[in-house]
Amino acid sequence: MKHPSDILDLILFIVALIAIWYSISNFNSVKRILIGRPMRTAELNATHNKLLWFIALPILAADLYSSVSYGPESGITELIGLGSEAKWYIIPITISTILLLAILIVSYIMGILAYPNGGGAYAIAKDNYKQQWVSLIASSSLLVDYILTVAVSVSAALEAVSSAYPVVSPYETVLAILCVFILLVVNLRGVAESAKIFAWPTIGFMLCMLLLIGAGFFHEFRYGFVQASTPPFGTVPKGLSTLLLLKAFSSACSALTGIETISNSVPIFRAPQQKNAIKTYIALGIVTSITLLGFSFHLYVQGISPNEHNTMLSQITAIYFGHGILYQMIIWFTFVVLILAANSTFTGFSQLAAIVAGDGFLPRGFTNRGDRLGYSNGIIALAATASLLIIAFQAHTNALIPLYAIGVFLSFSIAQFGLMKRWQRIKGPHWKVKLGVNTFGGIITSIVAIIFAVTKFTSGAWIVIIVIPTIIMFSIAIQRHYRTISNELKIDVSKTHPETNKILTMVLVSGVHRVVNNTLSFAMSISQDELIAVYVGFDDDAIHNMEEKWTEWGTPCRLVSLKSKYRSVLEPLSRLVHVIEEKEDFNGLIQIVIPQFIPKKWWHNLLHNQTALLLRFWLLRHKDVVITTVPYHLKK
Repeated sequence: MKHPSDILDLILFIVALIAIWYSISNFNSVKRILIGRPMRTAELNATHNKLLWFIALPILAADLYSSVSYGPESGITELIGLGSEAKWYIIPITISTILLLAILIVSYIMGILAYPNGGGAYAIAKDNYKQQWVSLIASSSLLVDYILTVAVSVSAALEAVSSAYPVVSPYETVLAILCVFILLVVNLRGVAESAKIFAWPTIGFMLCMLLLIGAGFFHEFRYGFVQASTPPFGTVPKGLSTLLLLKAFSSACSALTGIETISNSVPIFRAPQQKNAIKTYIALGIVTSITLLGFSFHLYVQGISPNEHNTMLSQITAIYFGHGILYQMIIWFTFVVLILAANSTFTGFSQLAAIVAGDGFLPRGFTNRGDRLGYSNGIIALAATASLLIIAFQAHTNALIPLYAIGVFLSFSIAQFGLMKRWQRIKGPHWKVKLGVNTFGGIITSIVAIIFAVTKFTSGAWIVIIVIPTIIMFSIAIQRHYRTISNELKIDVSKTHPETNKILTMVLVSGVHRVVNNTLSFAMSISQDELIAVYVGFDDDAIHNMEEKWTEWGTPCRLVSLKSKYRSVLEPLSRLVHVIEEKEDFNGLIQIVIPQFIPKKWWHNLLHNQTALLLRFWLLRHKDVVITTVPYHLKK
């Protein structure tokens, strides 16, 4: 006898199968509950709102600003193996990160001036490079980075919660997948990225971080800027190397992903759009820099060490506020803003995938808008791939960080060099200054991308370095496929015209009953040429009985009986089709009409073997065979 837990697992498995089958059979009903009513194409621009810059700031800042909660921790985690003497390096690493942030912001302001309608790295590369592979590097890098942003942000959000509630820790992966599913449903419903309600959690997180920094300074004014827990400043620990420092710097730079969001979203700003977008960039740069520097400084003063089960943000918050209401508020605002950072990525990924697919480099299904006018296939693809990453890395942020930001810095570099080519081509006012800014930005971002590739290679960066070229090769192959199909389908309208063909219609019959009568009636109504009925029997008695019933029925058309030695309908039917196609005097098409009855209740499908679906799949491999299914709807 089985163990009770085994029986319970079996029952749950059966219930899950029934639920899945019900969902498939009642797909439209389930879809309406989760996704909502379909929207007309005319509604696409009906709800579009232009935003003031100070409202757009928290909406567009979620991706970049939320990463301050794990960026400094990622940097110091690389050095903590050297002991407490290495903790002071968090200060120079953070200052370097802020300087890189300033360079990127100035560079992207140049991008806004050049592309007021929104110029992502792919659009810039496509506009300024004749070689298509350059733009494909940009698009592939950004698509990979979008996927990693979802995985990292959701994983970091769950780690923030499990730091406050250790009981959550064993379920981080499951809960992370659940969060991705919720984001999937939210985005399929078409909740716009520019929805103003999304601004409030980001504002709340900003205020929480500024409150934390202020509390830190108050604590230090009271107890001193050098405390018992403060590690020595300026010491060089044993084992420190340039490569290790660069590795720590590259991990800390994960806090800079998402900076391209404002540049890509210029059209959502109120006029003057460029000016307001630039204001938003400057404000975001200032508040992010203050937060990064203040947060890192307090981490150093308090001597906080990375802890796999307790984030550095959680540790320092507990020092200043205990585990009371303020601690809970900061943890939950951190969770929400990290989830919003992942949410904003869904729009960017699906829109970029649609643009690239429109150019023929990705499957055209990515250009299709769903019921709620979003690019639903891109949204689903992002959720699926991010979930696979979360499962593979068990929702651990530090395990995902080595894969992170290589793609985005690579796309940064391509965008900068593309803008350099643009300024050299069109000149314009102050073009030499703009050229200088983008040249410097391109060199710096290229160096950072190389640092990422070298220092993180053995930690998992090799995956991204392999994946990006693979996506590029697939993209080129996809475009080649579309181009080949287009050439093959092209016709000369002056010479090629529709013409009639001889058609042999074969109706598959399983007996003499209403379903067959319905199917034969349809076939006789459309068939202009020869019509035959085909019966496949498994023994001589079955074939004899069928022929007798057919004669008794009045022989509505010629009956061809086939015997299957191996109890398969497919093998003898396929052999018959092959024989007909090989006949010298046959020059036409074969139409196979398949009857199929449709049960009234979804669970009745479990009681039938769905032969019609199998036949359709099998027979499609014949190029001169047309397959027609005639449904018969059961009443009971």
